[in-house]
Amino acid sequence: MKFSGDQHLGSVNALLLGLAFPLGWGLFELVRYHKKNFIAVLGLVSVGLTGGIGLLELDAGWLAIKEAAIPAVIGLAVLASTRTKYPLVRTLLYNPNVLNVDKIQQTLEENNHVDEFEGRLLKASYFFAGTFLFSSIMNYVIARWIVVSPSGTQAFNEELGRMTLVSYPMIAIPSMVMMMLIFYYLWRTIRRLTGYTLEEVMAPHLADKA
Repeated sequence: MKFSGDQHLGSVNALLLGLAFPLGWGLFELVRYHKKNFIAVLGLVSVGLTGGIGLLELDAGWLAIKEAAIPAVIGLAVLASTRTKYPLVRTLLYNPNVLNVDKIQQTLEENNHVDEFEGRLLKASYFFAGTFLFSSIMNYVIARWIVVSPSGTQAFNEELGRMTLVSYPMIAIPSMVMMMLIFYYLWRTIRRLTGYTLEEVMAPHLADKA
């Protein structure tokens, strides 16, 4: 966003160029791999809304609301999914691409630990939703703190870039650590209830590479 001045690209063209990369890559991934999952689509919507706020020159406060709303919607979806047969934590953490789910399930049934495991999986879902709550609050705080200039201006574009940069150490890295802790919590549960080592319950395609 350093080229937003009139002597370079201008605020509108610089904003369009800056958003074109994540938007284009996201669309490419969706088309290439045909993985139209809920979170990926929300990510594209988020990028599109950021562009809309800048191009329509809406109040910068809407950016903070948008930044908070996207992870909040995901967190609510995680909570809502716990009332269905397909909680999102299964899709994202406890799934056949990561773990040998069939093998784990069979052993849980043999040891009569299915109900206990489901209770731990539900708790993991609540922890998982909590990471998005953290992200929602931090996104709002950082957006209100950094993006204070009118949208559609050079300063607004530069502040967007600064906000993105700051969000990595303050939001992305802590969220990643929390996700790893949730996976560790889930793994420790599997280990205690089945007696398997991690290598024994890795998904077959991962185990072959290990």
